[in-house]
Amino acid sequence: MQNKKFGLLGRKLGHSWSPQIHGMLADYAYELYEVEPEGLADFFAGTDLDGMNVTIPYKRDAMAWCTELTDTARRMGCVNTLVRVPGGWRGDNTDYAGFRYLVESSGIPVAGKKALVFGSGGASLAVRTALADLGADPVVIVSRNGPDNYVNLNRHSDASVLVNATPLGMVPNTGAAPVSLADFPQCEGVFDVVYNPQRTAFLLEAERLGIPFANGLGMLVAQARRSAEQFADRAIPDEEVEYIISTLSRQMSNLILIGMPGSGKSAVGRALAKALGRPFLDADKEIERAAGMPIPAIFQAEGEAGFRRRETHVLARLGQGSGAVISTGGGCVTRQENYSLLHQNGVILWLRRDLEKLPTQGRPLSQKHTPQALYAQRKDLYDAFADLAVDNDGPLADTVSHILEALS
Repeated sequence: MQNKKFGLLGRKLGHSWSPQIHGMLADYAYELYEVEPEGLADFFAGTDLDGMNVTIPYKRDAMAWCTELTDTARRMGCVNTLVRVPGGWRGDNTDYAGFRYLVESSGIPVAGKKALVFGSGGASLAVRTALADLGADPVVIVSRNGPDNYVNLNRHSDASVLVNATPLGMVPNTGAAPVSLADFPQCEGVFDVVYNPQRTAFLLEAERLGIPFANGLGMLVAQARRSAEQFADRAIPDEEVEYIISTLSRQMSNLILIGMPGSGKSAVGRALAKALGRPFLDADKEIERAAGMPIPAIFQAEGEAGFRRRETHVLARLGQGSGAVISTGGGCVTRQENYSLLHQNGVILWLRRDLEKLPTQGRPLSQKHTPQALYAQRKDLYDAFADLAVDNDGPLADTVSHILEALS
């Protein structure tokens, strides 16, 4: 396989996880190929690839170069996997297998359930076909201009399963969702084909409401598995898929430190980032850089309200990233909207420290209020934001070790 070449064809690929996923699935070269529509014919005429994946906007266009189609590709009416065969290409659609794996591995029941699929594009084709094959009934397509649309959506308020098959909520346009789950009181499960961020606004609402949910990472890896099986001509077990999903989820997640001013978030964050080989980002430093002045000067010029607005703006940017260690200011928990910004792609760690050990020099609020008073105001907020809590009263190395142990 080492002499064979594969890749991903699309128009704008940005940062794609596909090369890493395929590198974990099999031993072959895999690269990205960004091609404009007017260059598509020349690409197919000149490529020496042995196979390729195809993404937006070429899943239908690529069928013109296929001399064979699998039954799944015919049913979908589009392809996302091409394998070279004598005289041309065999086209397949592995999105179907990817979404079917996502549903089955989630444990969310769909058989006999009414399902709404938001979006009518290529991903929607795979989603609704897989849902129907798994017994969902009826499967309703909701689109802006179709017979079932966002104006008459109230007639489907009895739906049990909801699927976002659109790019809504994807980085960098996080915060958007196709609908509010509050309008679907019988909803029992939510899926989103988006995987970055790991929790879209759609899934964050499901989490708040206690509704089981799953993001698109499982679909991404499982569809790549089905492609890799054709590229490498070997079966790949579910265990490998599960391992890759787990590995990528950890790599994509930010590790975010919250806690009282002076609790050691920056020092611990740097040490943790070094231990994990990750970038370290200090939200307070980013605020100062954006404002062009130190935090005490921001407080003096704009008050706490002005500082908090700046803080939320910075956290919105940092929270969209992946795989970083981020230290936050002690009061970021006082604005509820910051939770979604941090939680969408992160694990939030509450760093606790003995109040008597907290410094106050250069900290406007710590000088205005005692650490005890601030802690009384914020303790419940830290607790509500945090996924994990770790004490930082001993040596730095011990704290980092405890965090790594807690994460594992």
